[in-house]
Amino acid sequence: MGVITDKLGADLKQQKDIHTFLENNKDKLLDMNLPKYLDELLAQKNLTKSDVIKKSGLPVTYAYKIFSGQKHTARNRILALAIAMQLSIDETNHLLNHAKHSSLYPRNPWDTIIMYALQRHLSVIETNILLTDAKASPLLE
Repeated sequence: MGVITDKLGADLKQQKDIHTFLENNKDKLLDMNLPKYLDELLAQKNLTKSDVIKKSGLPVTYAYKIFSGQKHTARNRILALAIAMQLSIDETNHLLNHAKHSSLYPRNPWDTIIMYALQRHLSVIETNILLTDAKASPLLE
């Protein structure tokens, strides 16, 4: 966790009134808006939606609905987008949090393979091959 996150956690433990805490820290709290965060990532990495969608292996219409916020999707599909965008593990965990899914967990074998793929900038297809070789469920069927 980052310094701001750690400080917020420590401050929250000391706070007697949640409303005061929220008001005093509103500039530090995240807006859990997935489409906004996806757009920020696209801009930061100079990527286009169409390229990311193509690399993700997701159906085009479905993927555009994720980007627009019309579709709440499964964790594996969010991970396909993360791999297609070549995100770091930290960026991927932030993306998962914005999508209201659990972060990658290194003690989970399936998650470990995803983390390995992210670190090495593997494609979705290459990641699926690793998962299949490990007798794990593929990222996308």
